[in-house]
Amino acid sequence: MMVLLYNLSIRFYHGLVLLFSTFNSKAKLFIKGRKNIFKHIALKLNDEPRDRVWFHFASLGEFEQGRPVLEKLKASNPELAIVMTFFSPSGYEVRKNYNQADYIFYLPLDTKANASKFIDLVQPQKVFFTKYEYWFHYFTELKSRKIPLYMISAIFRPSQPFFKWYGSFNREMLSCVTMFFVQNKLSGELLNSIGINNWIVSGDTRFDRVYENSLQPKQIPLIEEFIENKKILIAGSSWPDDEALLIPLAQTFSTDWKMIIAPHEVDKAHVENIMKLSGDRAIRFSELEKSSAKTKYQFLIIDNIGMLSSLYQYGTVAYIGGGFNKSGIHNTLEAAAFGLPVIFGPNYKKFAEAVELIANRGGFSIKDFNELKDSFTHLSSNPINLQQSSSASKNYVKTNINATTIIFNTLGI
Repeated sequence: MMVLLYNLSIRFYHGLVLLFSTFNSKAKLFIKGRKNIFKHIALKLNDEPRDRVWFHFASLGEFEQGRPVLEKLKASNPELAIVMTFFSPSGYEVRKNYNQADYIFYLPLDTKANASKFIDLVQPQKVFFTKYEYWFHYFTELKSRKIPLYMISAIFRPSQPFFKWYGSFNREMLSCVTMFFVQNKLSGELLNSIGINNWIVSGDTRFDRVYENSLQPKQIPLIEEFIENKKILIAGSSWPDDEALLIPLAQTFSTDWKMIIAPHEVDKAHVENIMKLSGDRAIRFSELEKSSAKTKYQFLIIDNIGMLSSLYQYGTVAYIGGGFNKSGIHNTLEAAAFGLPVIFGPNYKKFAEAVELIANRGGFSIKDFNELKDSFTHLSSNPINLQQSSSASKNYVKTNINATTIIFNTLGI
């Protein structure tokens, strides 16, 4: 019965995305990217004789999380062919030309026929999924073929269906996993509670990725011209609720500060709304190169995807968006790795790193404009406060690296 409901939900989801694709660009890419997908995969693979390892990522964030494992595996086994798939266009469209993977595809929707056909074509020797994406037909098909399946940086909470009386269908997916590399001991104990013992605490591979990025960030000369040696508040992955607080905050800035806003969604309407809120003090990144007076602007609006992890090197303080949404805050670790204190909204408690950054005084949660102003003033008005929070953020990241090494040592590869 549960399998039938699951299959119906997949078909309903596909129909919904198909409907939205008539007016939503992201949904349109979702559908277009999967058109003739199996013909495309077969043409690309073309019976190549090399062993293949399959890495799947939901979107861009999960890609960055699993990236250290993928790149270490490729470096130590260059003869392997890496097949990489994405569920979301926001991951695929940004990383479709990533040079460490040999083949990059959209993941076909999770039906029994699709899972069987995809695995027939790819024939992976090993499979790696990241964090918390579970697909019933892909997982059961891998198990039936005895293909090892590993979960990288897995994390579990008691509220998830896996640990409820009604969660037998969800638990069946967990039984297909060869090894869970969990972020913390609590996740392992939750697995124990349902009779799953094939786990090891590796930590979170995101720490490895953000730490590595902080050591060799990509330089962006246009940003360097814009900042003009000013202190910078970087708003990463912001949403309208965040921007409604951030723009008024700028009115409290001294002349020593500027703001860079990298919104989570960079569609035309969203960027134009930020520009409208910011007035004539703002400029889009796409227009910055043409400007003859780059330093006169107070706001820089990033109207592309993929720059954020490099932007943090230029920051003094970071605001991380999403904390006023149901899904919660976005990636705090990219900013923390550069030693930036991080401020975010109230919906953060299911993110262990945010909780721990607050405990270490490297992170600050706010509920409204007044709390945002207080947190920013605490950091901006006293160099000692700023330095202490900066050190706390950077040290937190540094003390949590090496998850990738633990994974490789465990697997013996």
